Amino acid sequence: MDASAQSMLRPAVALPFLLVALIWGSTWWVITGQIGHVPASWSVTWRFALATPAMFIVAAAMRRNLRIGREGHWLAFLVGVTQFCGNYNFVYRAEMYLTSGIVAVMIALLLVPNTVLARVMLKQPILPRFAVGSAVAIAGIALLLLHEAHEAPLGDKVLLGVIFALIAMMCASVSNVIQANEVGQRLPMVSLLAWAMLYGTLCDAALAFAIAGPPVLPTDGGYWLGTAYLALFGSVVTFPLYYTLIRQLGAGRAAYNGVAVVVIAMLFSTVLEGYRWSLLAGAGAVLATAGLVVALSARRPST
Repeated sequence: MDASAQSMLRPAVALPFLLVALIWGSTWWVITGQIGHVPASWSVTWRFALATPAMFIVAAAMRRNLRIGREGHWLAFLVGVTQFCGNYNFVYRAEMYLTSGIVAVMIALLLVPNTVLARVMLKQPILPRFAVGSAVAIAGIALLLLHEAHEAPLGDKVLLGVIFALIAMMCASVSNVIQANEVGQRLPMVSLLAWAMLYGTLCDAALAFAIAGPPVLPTDGGYWLGTAYLALFGSVVTFPLYYTLIRQLGAGRAAYNGVAVVVIAMLFSTVLEGYRWSLLAGAGAVLATAGLVVALSARRPST
């Protein structure tokens, strides 16, 4: 067993890894309760309106410097617009037309644009093993989406859900890559996340008002419980843990978390949304998971 494998098994790494996978795997289903009665953009706004002050409190409790400078604020703004506004607004809209498990699988493929953008922007090489694994995973996604197109009652609107999910994936990918630049490396992660969430929340509110009109405040207690779960557990708890894993394991090995998230999300979708498996869907899930594992197991070149 090599040193990297041993590090994966240490409780200090394995427990946060499993916790992030469990929480993020469950959030895909919780999001389904945030859409329908409330415009999607306002649901996203309320989520990060709760998460933002909590993240600032975390940064203060950890005694992290919140003065991040002009370059830091510019980076935080870009991360906020792409991750906490663009990504989540399109994710919520995608789940109006696709089951949560399918959206989770599609978002997990952000490894592909991550690698391409990292090659272009950060000059990181694309490994052959990653390319092969990505091709296998894409084939699996195609089978899952074909099954969804046959089974989903919304018919041609499935395509709209796919488009929304792809845009969400690209927004997340841009955020992942730009925060890995030299400026991001110098900043405390929780401080960058706190400011990014603040800027993202402001953009969410402006977008929601422009698209859906005045704020919509539901009276359903279940809605607010779900929002609090997404804000505190799905955002404040998980993002610092996940980026700590990246620092401990490297981005490639930490991204194994995405495979676990997909499995958990599909299980939630099966039990709670009545997702109906078929031979086509089963084959797609196997291919997607296998492809992701192959791609993520590609060793990073020595530097």
